[in-house]
Order: sequence, then structure tokens, then C-alpha cells
Amino acid sequence: MNMRPASHLGSVVRLLGGIFVILLVSLGIFYYMMKPPMSDLSYMAQFLAITALISAMAGYAAYRFRWLERAPTLRWSLLGGYALASLLTFLNVWITARLMFASPHDLLLGTILLLFAGGIAMVLGYFLSSAISERIWLLDQAAKQIQSGNLSVRVQVSGNDEVAGLARTFNQMAAQLQEAETKQHALETLRHDLVVWAGHDLRTPLAGIRVLVEALADGMIDDPATSHRYLEQARKQIDHLSLLIDDLFQVSQLDAGGIPLNLEPASLADLISDTLENFSGMAAQLHIALSGRAAPGIDPVTMDVQRIGRVLNNLVDNALRYSQAGGSVSVQAEVAAEAVRVTVQDSGEGISSTDLPHVFDRFYRGEKSRNQATGGTGLGLAIAKGIVEAHGGQIGVESNLGQGARFYFCLPKKG
Repeated sequence: MNMRPASHLGSVVRLLGGIFVILLVSLGIFYYMMKPPMSDLSYMAQFLAITALISAMAGYAAYRFRWLERAPTLRWSLLGGYALASLLTFLNVWITARLMFASPHDLLLGTILLLFAGGIAMVLGYFLSSAISERIWLLDQAAKQIQSGNLSVRVQVSGNDEVAGLARTFNQMAAQLQEAETKQHALETLRHDLVVWAGHDLRTPLAGIRVLVEALADGMIDDPATSHRYLEQARKQIDHLSLLIDDLFQVSQLDAGGIPLNLEPASLADLISDTLENFSGMAAQLHIALSGRAAPGIDPVTMDVQRIGRVLNNLVDNALRYSQAGGSVSVQAEVAAEAVRVTVQDSGEGISSTDLPHVFDRFYRGEKSRNQATGGTGLGLAIAKGIVEAHGGQIGVESNLGQGARFYFCLPKKG
């Protein structure tokens, strides 16, 4: 969008209005101070009107033909404005003195004084214009830094004039560009991680399924028991692949602007009970004690039951995977002011201080080998975070090495 300056007609009206006001004020002062006869007042009004008209025409010509814009720098443009104003002042006063002064000596003296005053005005104007031109020069240099890719550059804001406002706007623009670059870099990193993730986690179950199916299709397996075992392994790989694709779908929903929620008052206690029942077999197989309880009066909670169920599943599954045989995992829910707080505590090895700030990052796993037996896709906790925040809640973790981990999330009791 092209920005246009103020209208041409508006500028002309302001010029004529200002000159007219000064003409009236000057005549008023002349009449009040000198009490002249009406003939002299009329003569003075005619003279001032003529000189005012000449000044208006000169000023309009400079504006209309953009004489000042042809200067190589703003400093020279301002100096040109001072020179024009000084010249018009000199002509107005000199012509008045020429008509009114009887003594040539006084006229010469007045001329010298006018030249001196005009010169002083131009020098001071040039000097004071340096402050403006230097601030604009700094803005120009900062803009060139932005152009070269340095988005961290900022300009110092001083004063409250238009240049200061421009500097503030420039800094805001630079900050937004830097933030956009950071987001773009994060997006590029995410895309790279997605390629790596897809190249490993998706390819592994597909390769396993292919080997099993080819073995069965080639007739290499004659034993029915072995065939059944191969089919069962293939089914597990398909289930794992389905989980990976589901996680990827959930992430795409988060990137698209949030997960759609079906909020309704529901029983969090029942949801926790169902989650514990679903993982009871896995806990028994791993020899881990799984328990949980919800505080009385915690229900109802306004939530998307399916989504919060996914959060609980991710947290409990994560706790069981990183707990050792003979350990324990507990799920507790309690009322906290106008919210509910759900805690999943495990007795595993804990999380190091290096990994702790990143556990909710996408594709991040403290277990670097990405072993499917000990870790998931690296998306489960990120998805849980997105779901909880979509409910207007918060999620976090507390842990020390050797002392297990405590994951928690809070939800508003009423949406």
C-alpha cells in the first residue's frame, strides 16, 4: 500500500490561513501601540497585504515546484527553508524601512542589521538542523543493517517528535522481523526434525512389516505357530505405525492453529479410573505398581474427554516406560482453587537438568537411541502440552536424577 502525504489543498489553506492570522495580529499591534489615524492604518494594511501576498506566492512556489526536495541532504533542505524565510523577512522589513525612513543613514544601518540577523538565523538553523539530520542518518544506517540481515539492530529513541515516533516504529518493525525470523528458523528446524523422524521412526516399522510379510508370502514359514507369531509381530508393528501417524496428525492440528475441542462437563475421576484400567496389563507385565485416586468433589470438570484421556495416556505410558521393575506409578487428582491439578508420579531414574527444559519439545527424547522399547515418538509430551494449553490450562514437570519424575497439568474446573 502506497502512503500519500497530506493533501495539496490542505497545505495551501494552512499557508494562507497562517499568513492571514499574522496580518491581522500585526495590524492589531500597530493600531494598539501607535494609535494611528485611519488613513495611516489603511495604508499600513495595504502595504502589509501586498508583502504578505508576495511572501505567500514565494512560499507556494517553493512548495509547488519542490525546490527544497532537490537538495542533496535534509540539512540543505532545511537551510534552504531558513534562507527563504530570511530573504522574505529582509524584503518585508527593508521595503517598509525604505518607504518610511527619512534618513539614508538609518536605512543603511537597518539593512546591515537585517543582513546580520538573517545570517545568524541561517547559521543557527543549520546548526540546529544537524540534530534532526543526524537522527535520520542513524535511522538510515539501521535500515541498511536490516537490509544486510542484521535484525538485532535498534536505534536510540530520543524526544517526542515525529522522528522519535519513526524511531519507535522502526524498532517495533525490527523486533517483529526478528521474531518472524526466529519462528522461521524454528519452522525450518522442525521440518528438518520431521524428515529425520519420518526417515527413522516411520521406516523402521514398515521395514519390519515388509520382512515378515515377505517371509510369509515366499512360503518360507511352514509351521502354523511360527506363522501366527510372525502375524502377531506384524500386527504390533502396524499398531505402532498407526500410533506414529496419529501423533503426526495431532501435531499438524497444533500447527494449523489449535486442536478442536468438544468441551462438556464430565467426570475426571472416571477418566482416571479408565486410564489405570487400560494400563494395568502393561504395568503388571513390567512389574510396576500402578495406582491412582481423585479427591472427593473434583467432578464435574469441563473438558474434552477424549483429548484429556490422550494426555493421561501419554503421561502414564511415559511414566511406565521409564520406571524400573519393582517401581511404582501413581496418578493423583485434586482441587486447586478454581482449577483441578492432575499429577503423574513415577519412581524411575528421573530427568537430568539438561533434558528437563526440553521434555515438552517436539521430537525431543532424552533416550538418544530412539529405541521403541524405551521411548515413544518424541511427540507425546508435546501433544499433551498442546491439548492442555488448548483447554486454557498449564502443564509442567519436576524431577531430579535418581528421584523419579512428577508430571502435572492443571485445568480450569469450568470452561
